[in-house]
Amino acid sequence: MKTITCITPGEFEFATDKELPKCSDGEALVQVKRIGICGTDLHAFAGRQPFFSYPRVLGHELAGEIVEIGENSDGLVVGDSVAIIPVMECGRCIACRNGKTNCCTDINLIGVHSDGGMKEYISVPSNHLLKNNKLSPDQLAMTECLAIGAHAVRRAEISEGEKVLVVGAGPIGLGLMQFAKIAGGSVIAMDIAEERLQFAAEHLGVDFTLNAASEDIPKRLEAITDGDYPTVIFDATGNPKSMMDAFLYLAHGGRYVLVSLVMADISFPDPEFHKRETTLLSSRNATREDFLWVMDCLEKGLAVTAPMITHRCSFDTMIDNFNTWLNPESRVVKAMVEL
Repeated sequence: MKTITCITPGEFEFATDKELPKCSDGEALVQVKRIGICGTDLHAFAGRQPFFSYPRVLGHELAGEIVEIGENSDGLVVGDSVAIIPVMECGRCIACRNGKTNCCTDINLIGVHSDGGMKEYISVPSNHLLKNNKLSPDQLAMTECLAIGAHAVRRAEISEGEKVLVVGAGPIGLGLMQFAKIAGGSVIAMDIAEERLQFAAEHLGVDFTLNAASEDIPKRLEAITDGDYPTVIFDATGNPKSMMDAFLYLAHGGRYVLVSLVMADISFPDPEFHKRETTLLSSRNATREDFLWVMDCLEKGLAVTAPMITHRCSFDTMIDNFNTWLNPESRVVKAMVEL
């Protein structure tokens, strides 16, 4: 079995002699068809991913086909096309007992805390497979990425017509924009890269764009919102300063959702926070319900993946291509690896 392992930061190893994973009771053996490259993979390769150890088989945005499975309660059979929910929860902690498997106290994200899907076959619990024979392998592999944004949007409880500011137009931010619009929001996309803003306007139909590098942000937000400011803000930048600045862009009574995770302290002026009666939320990973919502929207054509996949390669050539995706000049939005 072919496998790619990140041995140390900056070094991959390609092997062709790895044993096929064993399929235990309650598990399925899945032939991997697509691997979406996530920012987590790029950071791990660059040595900038927290809570990470090497060597590690990366890859958690996965689509595949079932090649072996036993009895199960989900109607899964050999030959089914599936997306994989990569968050492996304990099922016992307080978060799991309350249905918040996405923030399990003993969480295991494959490709991060344990080996992931950069290989020809992977064995996973059958209850972490979502069958869909209508969506393409690309769409199935993109489901996890989009589910991150979908989960945050569900947390925000957007009402029809609300002005929603999404800060950061990377893959997660682009997913946030799509699902904020699906939820009924009027979406303002903000970034420092003009080409990302043009992408969001052209392919995702955002209502407004705002270039933080060249425009007066408060003045533009006042104009867009008739002086009210956005009632919902999502941060998807991974930039501590940007995350802190956005506290001042929120409407009174609004909700601020931090989707990014940074290894830093985040602070804000308490009078500004209190006078707005700000609701501050974090959003982590996604649940089964989020995955199903994404897949339903993809089936109905409400969400799109094709424009986001800007780069692709075969599994055998991934190592040669990976370094180029770290270069901002490559303008990669989402890279997809085909098997």
